[in-house]
Amino acid sequence: MRNRSRRPGSVSAGTLSLNPWHNVGVLHACANALLGLTLAAALAVAATWLVHLPAFDLRGVSIESAEGSQLRHVSTPLLRASALHRVDGNFFTVDLDAVRHGFESVPWVRKATVRRIWPDRLLIGIEEHRPLAMWGDGRLMNTYGELYAANLAEAEEDGPLPELSGPAGSERAVLERYAELVGWIQPLGLRPVAVSLSQRYAWSTKLDDGTTLLLGREQGVPLEERVRRWASVYPRVMARLDGQPEVVDLRYPNGFAVRAVNVLAVEEGAASRASAAGSGQRRR
Repeated sequence: MRNRSRRPGSVSAGTLSLNPWHNVGVLHACANALLGLTLAAALAVAATWLVHLPAFDLRGVSIESAEGSQLRHVSTPLLRASALHRVDGNFFTVDLDAVRHGFESVPWVRKATVRRIWPDRLLIGIEEHRPLAMWGDGRLMNTYGELYAANLAEAEEDGPLPELSGPAGSERAVLERYAELVGWIQPLGLRPVAVSLSQRYAWSTKLDDGTTLLLGREQGVPLEERVRRWASVYPRVMARLDGQPEVVDLRYPNGFAVRAVNVLAVEEGAASRASAAGSGQRRR
């Protein structure tokens, strides 16, 4: 019997080939995968070409108040001059976050929203800061307790702002305390013009009649109880005082101490006379 030589790569009947290129299923799968990749690449190229067509160039940017009211501190020309350079690209490619950040960098703008309006416009909604107080470092505070830098003269167009101050991170707490004090003191026809929280977390407030209330820390008798206790006897105290209260110390658990302006003047005068007398004796 002669041995027949086999050609390389030949497969005899009944023998399973291990070469994937002889497997029809594998060949079909590879062909389908290549076809899918080709179609995906073609679609990507077509989409890129399509979105960059001149037909999708932006032709307008509209600016409006997000709150439905007229903008008071920023004008449309100012916003356009300050932020429109951030609008780069067409309807599909423009970076909305970059545009939003551009408008929010304009003084007095608290928040900006950016929307696409088909087929070639952007709509910018502007929310302005609403000034409520001046913070201790010279910045303004809005109604959310957020600090921002802006022109104080513009902020006080409707009247002077109260002055608030406190340690870093206490802005919202001081704002809330101010709102509480407004309610506690309102029955007297007075209002706080300054509220301060010290580094040791002791509270004080100055009223629009010039009186300073020393409230102390939030421990023991609640601050509200101390203020309302003083407010309940305020008319009688004023009737008995010979002058305007300068300082009212409410840090006592069962009462308060009052120092009037004329008392301070007398004490300061006495101190000045004593100092002058001492100087005269030393000269002798």
